Amino acid sequence: MTQEYFRPRTVQEALSLLQEKPGQGRVIAGGTDLLVEQAKPSRKSPRLVDLGWIPGMKDIREEGGFLVFGACVTHSQAEQSPLVRRHARALAEGCGKVGSRQIRNMGTLAGNIVSALPAADAGVTLTALGAVCVVASPDGVRELPMTAMYHGVGKSAVNACAECITQIKVPLAGAGTGSAYARMEQRKALSLPMLCVAARVTLENGLMRGVSIVMAPAGPAPRHAAKAERLLEGQAPDAGLFARAGELAREEAEFRSSAVRGSKEYREGVLPVFVRRALARAAERAAGGE
Repeated sequence: MTQEYFRPRTVQEALSLLQEKPGQGRVIAGGTDLLVEQAKPSRKSPRLVDLGWIPGMKDIREEGGFLVFGACVTHSQAEQSPLVRRHARALAEGCGKVGSRQIRNMGTLAGNIVSALPAADAGVTLTALGAVCVVASPDGVRELPMTAMYHGVGKSAVNACAECITQIKVPLAGAGTGSAYARMEQRKALSLPMLCVAARVTLENGLMRGVSIVMAPAGPAPRHAAKAERLLEGQAPDAGLFARAGELAREEAEFRSSAVRGSKEYREGVLPVFVRRALARAAERAAGGE
């Protein structure tokens, strides 16, 4: 069971508390995943270090060409923030799909990433938006792109017993950039996504640039549909082209049949539809239509 709980006021203090008892401490942000783990004898941590009392950890701000999120920004904050809706619409939509309202009020973007589940809504959208995580450790600070944050299902690049995410940085979306998130679920009462797709499109002189399409759970981490992205680069938005992109995305997806997420064959069949929807909405927003 947890025997010690700390509220450090600086990142350095948090790291020092983790170092005092190597392997026994864990960082906690919202706790919606971690506290469930604490009920498992094999996953219990006797020392919890809460980042939520460090100044700036719950802030969303513009800085140096990025939208910067503190590690303890909740899904509800991101969903409702005018800044996020302006510069990272897909993230606002994804965060609005996480769990229940109670979970969204407590769960954090950083926790969603460190849990390293491939279909986590925030993780999928942040990957599509080209986000970078700032990670503090006893050895210093490093920045990792979202594509480097996953070392397998449930395995994060961040060692929560010794280091922590302090910020998540998303490039600001300028004029002509739009993003969108599309998600399939069994019913509204079940928060588990069967399939999700995030897309980002920039229009320059009517042509698509910097196209990003990320799908999940289509492998051990959110997966870029690289062939589809290359197909669309430099092309004008077109429904037929988006349909072709969906077919190419299906070729790259690695689905497995699941009792709760649906069969491999079913999700392969519907993936092109969700790719097409996400791209169409992202392109419409890039054109200023929404």
